[in-house]
Amino acid sequence: MGGLPLQDASSTLALPGSQPNQGLEVTKSGTESKPKKKICCACPETKKLRDECIVEHSEEACAKWIEAHRKCLRAEGFNV
Repeated sequence: MGGLPLQDASSTLALPGSQPNQGLEVTKSGTESKPKKKICCACPETKKLRDECIVEHSEEACAKWIEAHRKCLRAEGFNV
C-alpha cells in the first residue's frame, strides 16, 4: 500500500499537463492556485452557449452568457 501514493505523486510531477485530474490539486494548488486545464478546454458548457448566442445575435445581446463564461473561468482559476 505504501507504493501507490508515491507512484501517483511522481506521475503527476512528471506529466502535469497530460493528467489534469490526478493529484494536481495536491502538488500545485498551494503555491499559486494555477488552473488545472488550458483555457480553451475549461467550461465547455458556458463556452458553447456564449458562442452560439454571439453567432445568432450579437456580442452586445449576449452579455449574460459572456459574463457567465467569465465567472466559470474564474472559478477554474483563470484571471479573466
